[in-house]
Amino acid sequence: MSGASRIRRTAVLAAAAALTLSACGGSGGDGGKDDDAPKAKGPDLKGQTVSVAAVWSGPEKDAFRKVLDAFEEATGAKVTLVPAQDPIIGFLESKVAGGGQPDVAMLPQVGAIEQAVANGWAKPLGKGAEKALETNYSKGWAELGSVDGTPYGVYFKAANKSLVWYNTAVFENAGVEEPKTWDEFLKAAQTVFDSGVTPVSVAGADGWTLTDWFENVYLSQAGPEKYDQLAKHEIKWTDASVTEALETLADLFGNKDFLAGGQSGALQTEFPASVTQTFTGGDQPKAGMVFEGDFVSINIGQTDAEIGTDAKVFPFPAVGENSPAVVGGDAAVALKESKGAQALLTFLAGPESAEIWAKEGGFLSPNEAVDTAAYPNDVQRDIAEALIAAGDDIRFDMSDQAPQAFGGTPGKGEWKALQDFLKNPKDVAGTQKALERAAAAAYKE
Repeated sequence: MSGASRIRRTAVLAAAAALTLSACGGSGGDGGKDDDAPKAKGPDLKGQTVSVAAVWSGPEKDAFRKVLDAFEEATGAKVTLVPAQDPIIGFLESKVAGGGQPDVAMLPQVGAIEQAVANGWAKPLGKGAEKALETNYSKGWAELGSVDGTPYGVYFKAANKSLVWYNTAVFENAGVEEPKTWDEFLKAAQTVFDSGVTPVSVAGADGWTLTDWFENVYLSQAGPEKYDQLAKHEIKWTDASVTEALETLADLFGNKDFLAGGQSGALQTEFPASVTQTFTGGDQPKAGMVFEGDFVSINIGQTDAEIGTDAKVFPFPAVGENSPAVVGGDAAVALKESKGAQALLTFLAGPESAEIWAKEGGFLSPNEAVDTAAYPNDVQRDIAEALIAAGDDIRFDMSDQAPQAFGGTPGKGEWKALQDFLKNPKDVAGTQKALERAAAAAYKE
């Protein structure tokens, strides 16, 4: 993909995200298809059980359960949702060793799909699922779920991971407007601090959020070509472009006044709490802003804050010429040669399954056949349509492209190195060396 086309995609997604969010509940208005409309019917699977492993919890798990309930209704199968731990590859390894692997696993990283194939666990898509993939998805998304040209995964859930959510009362009291550049973002943070509220909530206990911070800064500052090279480890993590990105990020992480709880407090804050503490306490919350993807809306829904009134969103500020647009996703992969597994993959590759979760909020689908009326508000609808409009020109989360040992394992690799960086943002050189050591070992393996 050319750098120019990637920049166009960045502009499209950023423009969609820039709109002000209105209400984002699970129902409402004329969103979604008529509940009395005929439901899709699948193969007769009465008496069969299909097990699905996923790391989702809380509201995400509940929403996915509704999707699986619809599959049960359509096929007569019984679906068991198996709670998995991160990293899911490690969880699956123990299951496979004991012969108790699930029929299907929801894999949150491109690297995890590649590892599942390399380990001989993953089964290629059957004809039905492959046809649904070809019909409903762009070539780019199909390729992300393929290894050496063979399709294994169906990307069911996508995410725009380049958004900053803010408490509107805090911004109004401080007289702050939505920043468009990194410099404006830091100035806004200082103004919010001066008004009596800590500006930013960082989920440092979850290393994946720190990789997202880095990737957004790096993509905007270093540009698409460097991003691709680093994602493939074609350049080292000791490269000058990484130095520059970490120094930029240190402008935020190195200022304890800007972080809720300071560096030590941020390192103890898990992602759900990073969101809820930003939208609890009226105009005196623990933080005024929190960074993460569109799925933050589902966590805001656990507070009394109303999206579009009490909580709004702006695109990740531009560090370079353009605001970044980093996208992630979860793919369904069959681990057993069973009729039920392939039937579920076919169902997840169709529009009805995605429309069920879309109505719940906190969800984006890369499926082009999804009726965007299913999204609960205009802004989520616009972001979803922009994602589809991007077509093959997608920018996938860098850590999710890396081997799981580097980009997706708690307490190791990139997660650990960036947590150590959050603890001591002055040690840029040490952080780069730690990142390169971990990357070199993981990519070699």
